[in-house]
Amino acid sequence: MTSINAVTQLVTINGIAVLEVDSPPVNALGHVVRVGLGEGLTIALADDTITAVVIACAGRTFFAGADISEFGKPFLKPDLNDIFKIIETSAKPVVAAIHGTALGGGFELALACHYRIAEPSARVGLPEVNLGLLPGAGGTQRTPRLAGIAAALELIVLGKPISADAGKAAGLIDCLSSPGALREDAIAYAARLVDENAPLRLARDISPGLSAEDAVKCIAAFKEKNKRSFKGFKAPGNIVKAIEAATTLPFDQGLAREWELFEELMASRESAAQRHIFFAERATSKIPGLSKDIKPLPVTSVAVIGAGTMGTGIATAFLNAGLPVTLIDLNGAALQSASKRIEKAIRSLAEKGRITSEQADKRLAALTAAATIEGAAEADLVIEAVFERLDLKQSIFRQLDAIAKPGAILASNTSFLDLNQIAAATSRPQDVVGLHFFAPANIMRLLEVVRGEKTSDAIVATAMGLGRALNKVAVLSGVCDGFIANRLMARRGEAADRILLEGPLPWDIDAAMTDFGFPMGVFAMLDLVGLDVIGWDAETSAGRSVQEILCESGRWGQKKGGGYYDYDENRVARPSPHVETVVTGFRERLGIAQKVYQAEQIVTELLDPVVNEGAKLLEEGIALKASDIDMALVTGYGWPVYSGGPMFWGDGVGLAGIVERLKARQQTGDPIQISPLLEKLAATGGSFT
Repeated sequence: MTSINAVTQLVTINGIAVLEVDSPPVNALGHVVRVGLGEGLTIALADDTITAVVIACAGRTFFAGADISEFGKPFLKPDLNDIFKIIETSAKPVVAAIHGTALGGGFELALACHYRIAEPSARVGLPEVNLGLLPGAGGTQRTPRLAGIAAALELIVLGKPISADAGKAAGLIDCLSSPGALREDAIAYAARLVDENAPLRLARDISPGLSAEDAVKCIAAFKEKNKRSFKGFKAPGNIVKAIEAATTLPFDQGLAREWELFEELMASRESAAQRHIFFAERATSKIPGLSKDIKPLPVTSVAVIGAGTMGTGIATAFLNAGLPVTLIDLNGAALQSASKRIEKAIRSLAEKGRITSEQADKRLAALTAAATIEGAAEADLVIEAVFERLDLKQSIFRQLDAIAKPGAILASNTSFLDLNQIAAATSRPQDVVGLHFFAPANIMRLLEVVRGEKTSDAIVATAMGLGRALNKVAVLSGVCDGFIANRLMARRGEAADRILLEGPLPWDIDAAMTDFGFPMGVFAMLDLVGLDVIGWDAETSAGRSVQEILCESGRWGQKKGGGYYDYDENRVARPSPHVETVVTGFRERLGIAQKVYQAEQIVTELLDPVVNEGAKLLEEGIALKASDIDMALVTGYGWPVYSGGPMFWGDGVGLAGIVERLKARQQTGDPIQISPLLEKLAATGGSFT
């Protein structure tokens, strides 16, 4: 065995060299790894006693991509193309032995080898599109030559890894090893290639299989089918251009075109935003002041109080995470209905092939229904998910204080109420935490972990870990009205209500938001949830707002066939002449002059206050980091990832401009208070992110 460097070793077995990298945790292709590969290959290929080379990795995975710690730094040679040149000029077969995942540059390395063998459980892919980039080391040129244009488009534009079986069917993997025998099988495979004098098959020498004309048709059909993947994002379009170059240019010219398109993306605001979100997600778990010595508490059983929509979704989420759940509600009919909804949700996963029917059965068997709060007595974690009324929640927590076992975590799913007042109803406020799920709780990725004044560090660590176990993004928040996501987006709603009286109609405002990239507009979302359940009190309603007027006339949203929009029997929205009349009449009654708003103005009018409120959250210590705010809005409200979230967006459009526009609003009598932090950063040329 020869040690090449600290992470690379070369061992020869019966004339087959195994060049193995061991660089935890994921064998990222950082500088030291690239040096080891280059030197190891050079040594092996110069040794006359070696007939073939197998490139393999120790640990849990093959090369899982680039070393993200090198992003933004001067790049050190050798680069991947230098490694690939060594392979492609080799007179001996080079085989990639893939286990775990081969992603991004890791899979590009495998594609540059002559042959590829993979564990049946392995997954491969080129997910750079998720960072607003494209594969920059030949992925867009080799993939269509091995698998065809259509398969390359699916793999690279959509960015979803595929199984080893699917890779083999596509021509990207040559053979599969026996389970658990990759190393032995890879050596035997390489030896067989030598014995059979197999050709040194290089992807660069293979034709993509379609004429330029047919490739254009294939690409056009793909773009039509996947329109949503292109809206707002720059990378998919550049990827298509690079793949098209594989059909119109010689390989080396195609590589040059690929790199040109890569650099264009690297310099784009869209990619910067997506990379910001990539790092922001990883940063949510880094909590200043929380010692690494704090051990999360074991959670092996969960009780959920409240069998409504939210409680049902929360229970489903924990069942899908493999934890037994007791669902509690005093209303037997509600329990029965919730159990049916949970079964439907879990069975649908099996029908879609995401889990087996046996797994569905196991999850459903872990669900217990209980009609009394005593059902929570032995749970490690109890989550209250009842109606948003402080006295009701306090009553439940008093009962839990009496019956929950010592050390149990007592969590509230409140979305607006004061967690400290809820915790004060118990004799153990240190065990109380907020777990604010977003509906539908079994699907939405955001989980706001709300730390009360007395919540212990161990409970915080446990709650953040639960977020990961549930495959959610856990963002830590302090206690305030609405926490992070709801508090910020309330400012957007207020701004929408304000400019509604100044000129643009609901559908004009919503169109500006959806064109910006939100999945749904402000008023369409209100119609979906129900105008009667968001800030309307029938007993005190007196026509003081457009919403009150609509609710008083029975226009409560989609469920009533009309809200801010009119709806047909399929709940398809269309602009409402009635609402236009209501808005115009209300505006005239208040004597508000009508203005003309361009779409860009609507965007800044609605989103500037969100940035301002985010700055206040940072000043107050409610949010720990600007990137946490961005993650909360991207995962909780569908803020478009290619704009990076509100704080990143604010930096991009210019904080000075935001302050200037907010001050202009103040001059018209708007009561908005500008954040001192925002003003300071704007004045000094600073930024949030």
